[in-house]
Amino acid sequence: MGYVTLLQLAEMPGALELSQVATDEHARAIVDASLMELTLRSGDRSAWSAEEIAEADKALVRITQAVEEAGGVIDGYLARRYALPLDRTPGILVTWARAITRYKLHKDRATDDRTDPVARDYRDAIRFLELVAAGKFSLGLEDPTTGASALGEFVISPGRKDWGQRV
Repeated sequence: MGYVTLLQLAEMPGALELSQVATDEHARAIVDASLMELTLRSGDRSAWSAEEIAEADKALVRITQAVEEAGGVIDGYLARRYALPLDRTPGILVTWARAITRYKLHKDRATDDRTDPVARDYRDAIRFLELVAAGKFSLGLEDPTTGASALGEFVISPGRKDWGQRV
């Protein structure tokens, strides 16, 4: 299950970052950020050449694969506690899916994992998923194990009226 959409990724981290990390390393040039934006949003790309559109489509495939991989990681943790698929995607899962997707797309990044914000966000997402799987952290108001639906049905019985009468 995908926990983050292409539109959500277009918003953050944005088309510029995604074009930089998802363009084929053997391509002649990085996919133009404006083209990547339109590709993510299914916009009109007629102003670009067929070759440029093909490179953007290849980048989109890489992004989609990273989203699917992130969903698989999240499902692996959630399956320990919830019946999948979830009816609704809690907002916190979008944040974690975005962090995992970015990390997977940044696989060739040469930075210090201790100070890299992409690596930090990934580690935080995994740590919280571990806590969720252990039952030590809630998915918030949208958590399937909280709220009225998790408590079962309530049945109110009027009973009998005993006041004013000798029983």
